[in-house]
Amino acid sequence: MMSALRRRPVAAGAVLAVAVLGLPGSAAAQSTTAPDGAPNASRSAPGAKTAPGKIIRSEPSSFQYTPGVPTPTKAWKITYRSTSANGRPNAVSGTVIVPDDGRTTPRPLITYAVGTVGLGDKCAPSAGFPGGTTAEAPLVNAALVRGYAVAVTDYEGLGTPGDHTYMVAKAQGSAVLDAARAAQRHPEAAKFGVSANAPVGIMGYSQGGGASAKAAEMAGTYAPELKVKGTASGGVPADLAKVAESLEGGDSAGYLLMSAVGQNAANPALGLKKYLTKEGRKLAEVVRNECVGTVLEAGRGKTIEDVTTSNPLDRPEWQRAIAKQLIGTKRTSAPTFVYHGDADETIPYAVGQKLRADWCAKGNAVEWQSFPGQSHVGTAIQGNGPALEWLGRRFAGEPTSGNCGT
Repeated sequence: MMSALRRRPVAAGAVLAVAVLGLPGSAAAQSTTAPDGAPNASRSAPGAKTAPGKIIRSEPSSFQYTPGVPTPTKAWKITYRSTSANGRPNAVSGTVIVPDDGRTTPRPLITYAVGTVGLGDKCAPSAGFPGGTTAEAPLVNAALVRGYAVAVTDYEGLGTPGDHTYMVAKAQGSAVLDAARAAQRHPEAAKFGVSANAPVGIMGYSQGGGASAKAAEMAGTYAPELKVKGTASGGVPADLAKVAESLEGGDSAGYLLMSAVGQNAANPALGLKKYLTKEGRKLAEVVRNECVGTVLEAGRGKTIEDVTTSNPLDRPEWQRAIAKQLIGTKRTSAPTFVYHGDADETIPYAVGQKLRADWCAKGNAVEWQSFPGQSHVGTAIQGNGPALEWLGRRFAGEPTSGNCGT
């Protein structure tokens, strides 16, 4: 039963601290045999079975939303097939979590995209769930207590070999949609009501807001068999160029080099290394191997000129790469809930407003909610409940035309 999933009060300050620091978590349980005997590699071999969402490996895991507090859930760490930004098959890890409440009939599934945790494999959501150290585990738990199943992707290169393609829209969107496909194919999860016949919701904030929003744009063509009823995206970095202008030289400047490493991971021809100074190369190694708190501390106050011999963003190939990440260019196949804090110090409020306007102009059914006076992290916490309530109404079949006209 849903009531069997306990809610334990967590102080807002504690959640804020965890969300900002992105603390690394413990390793998952020992691996079991892969369903198809495939290796846990980041790229598939030529001729391999590469259907997106195919499960490569599955192993028992567990879910805690705060350290030392077990939850009445079942969880599995999975590795599954997905698609890179250039259309090639890859392998991505993630976690499938279901309430252990006795339900066996089909239940809604949320494919959840986390915000920035870092690029080091130790920072992956799947690494932190068993010990309750994944920053957004309390937000994921809010979906579980409503009786929903949840699939959480680690994204490409985060928990699997290779650099994480951080802020590469298509790779992130594919990983989110294929996590839902993999969850629906998981034989153990099926015993708890995870079914291809059940409604699917897409959800995420910050980096996850971008990933979920891109998944919403891709779902109708990339994963048309998924019964997507709606997408809830908050704090969306829909325009990376505008976000970069806002972050450079500030407390969160480390995100810029994270994004540069992510773009280079998807397109090595960009040649990031040739632009970096000695200090820039040292900082890039921190970015590749550490979690977000360490990266932000190392990059605090840095400008692009501090770490490069010349600005790669002045180069046309980099400008084209960044332009490809723009979100808001396509009509979604299902309604969307978009939310943003007007005091967001990380993703400019105007970027969220522009996404709303762009989607509305394309005829999307957009429900927009502003959070007055709320910071980036504050809106993640305050907006989670309204986002889940909005998705719940879509799961119940209630129509929505959005509020584009207001």
